[in-house]
Amino acid sequence: MPIIPPPTPAPSPPPQQSSFPSPSLATFTHISAFAGLTPAARRQHLYALIQECTPSELLFLSTTIAPLLKRDFLRALPPEVSLHILSFIDDPRTLARAALVSRYWNELLKDEFLWKTMAIRHGFSRDAEAVESYRREQLLDGAPPVASDPLPSGSGAEARRSPLFSPRGLQPPRPQSVDFPYRKFFIHEYIRTSNWLGKGKLLRIHRALLHPPPPDPNMPGQLAPPATAQQQGQDQGPLANPAIPTSMAIDAQWVVVGLANSRIHIFSARTGVLSRTLIGHDSGVWAVALISEGGQPVGRDPCMHPCEGDPLVASHPQDEALPLALRTAVGLDKSTNISKVRLRPRSVPDPFAEGGKAERPRFGKPSYPGGASDGWGQPSALVVSGGCDKELRVWDVKTGYCIYTLRGHTSTIRCLKVVHGRPLAVSGSRDRTVRVWDVQRGRLLRVLEGHTQSVRCLDVCGNRIVSGSYDCTCRIWDVDTGACLHVLRGHFHQIYTVAFDGERIASGGLDTTVRVWDASNGACLALLQGHTALVCQLQLTPTMLATGGSDGRVITFSLTGSAFLAVQRLAAHDSSVSGLQLDERFLVTSGNDGRVRLYEFERGAQGDAQCRFVRDMCEPSESVWKVAYTRETCAVLSKKAGKMVVEIWSFKP
Repeated sequence: MPIIPPPTPAPSPPPQQSSFPSPSLATFTHISAFAGLTPAARRQHLYALIQECTPSELLFLSTTIAPLLKRDFLRALPPEVSLHILSFIDDPRTLARAALVSRYWNELLKDEFLWKTMAIRHGFSRDAEAVESYRREQLLDGAPPVASDPLPSGSGAEARRSPLFSPRGLQPPRPQSVDFPYRKFFIHEYIRTSNWLGKGKLLRIHRALLHPPPPDPNMPGQLAPPATAQQQGQDQGPLANPAIPTSMAIDAQWVVVGLANSRIHIFSARTGVLSRTLIGHDSGVWAVALISEGGQPVGRDPCMHPCEGDPLVASHPQDEALPLALRTAVGLDKSTNISKVRLRPRSVPDPFAEGGKAERPRFGKPSYPGGASDGWGQPSALVVSGGCDKELRVWDVKTGYCIYTLRGHTSTIRCLKVVHGRPLAVSGSRDRTVRVWDVQRGRLLRVLEGHTQSVRCLDVCGNRIVSGSYDCTCRIWDVDTGACLHVLRGHFHQIYTVAFDGERIASGGLDTTVRVWDASNGACLALLQGHTALVCQLQLTPTMLATGGSDGRVITFSLTGSAFLAVQRLAAHDSSVSGLQLDERFLVTSGNDGRVRLYEFERGAQGDAQCRFVRDMCEPSESVWKVAYTRETCAVLSKKAGKMVVEIWSFKP
């Protein structure tokens, strides 16, 4: 059957020319009369004219008048006034949408002072470590230097840096002479904070048996190694050295985990991959410290004078006996090209301070809560570890080689710290001594004696050491001379944790109290109560003290006044608090109840930072041993289904 195609529609008629000629102003004689009316009479005349129009004519008027009323108010105003108006917007998403309106608005919203104000409003300027880290990663590592701006600081000077300020209006974008990219910094920090508040990216999960099965003598290659002298006469079953995490250190590149089975695992903080397993200790590892690569040597700072006997300037005959690769790793090879080593500046100008003044800590730089320390310019990251075999070992992270084995302690090494920018490691032991080591040349420098029982905890800041002991006292030492400056007495039970920021010392222990001391004279400033069990976690910030106890409580105290009042008491966990770390924005806690919780600080009506619970950072487990984080990475050590589990999370934009 033939298919009849549908009829083809006729072509559209061409536009018809109006039969009326285009009128001119001379045609309408009432135009001149309308121009001579008063404003009120003109409005009355227009209103009467509109009343006589048909709907089609009103539509014509609407489509004709609407484009005439559209006006770019920001372009009509002076740029200084436009930027002042935009500075009242506190939502960055509104600014991002405004940048899509036009090219002029896009260039206007690139003004750095606008984003500097936004960063201050959102609290990103208070995180000095974030500012320094961004400057180091984005500006100092391979970025060309930026020319200085002769204009003085201030809103007008900052605004005139924009290419919008020219007689011709909008110009092609050109590099702005600013010292710090506030816009890029704000975007980076905003996305990073959003990742923390939302859910980060799980880089890797590692699982290992807590109790490996005993070797089968009937299987070839499965014979157990001979027992060492320390292990003879002890139980050699699988329960003797379980793979329980005992210590952890973390920086931007590495995560180091010490285990009770004498192993040390090194994970990449950027990918989560297990990079190295360090084998050499004969017994459990109880303390690890991570020394980041690069850094600025403090002893060579022109603003500071190296003390006599400083390992940075002293030489030793055994330096030449070290292999070349290991000499290079610890920074002893003089032929190493220093330009290839990423030097981390000790003190950089604060871009959010008035005039960009340099921030130099008065009493030195406090230790990082994650267990890492700044290097002294060496090209490789190093790990220092100690434990039940009474030995201190120095490892090269890149090769996994043990550079030095340092002997001197006569009992278990219980705590360990490394001074920022100097190759000085400080260890505390159950032999009641504190020892200072040169980890660059592998030698013992000083033995600090005075405690009458085991040294349980340490903290360092600049050239000062604070040690806490089971003899119920804390001691302040000079790392360069070994002198005991002050003995802090007041606790009536064993001390388990100390924190030191250069000005104040906080100590907590089995008597359930926390004491705050003046580091300059050793006086007790405050006795803080609130816990009902052992105080096992402490951290100091310039304005706050956070404590965690075996009762599951986390208490924050304000240090701004002289009263040291408790700001908040959090029932964070159902069991002992096993980990606690905070910064300017977040508080992370872990407990033996198997949970890791994230809190965010919000400024209260009185100016104190109040904690707001945000979320659980990972799935619940049987128990959480350790948690530590940097700005962009968090590591959680937990127990799940009888296995040791390592979770590494990334919050990097």
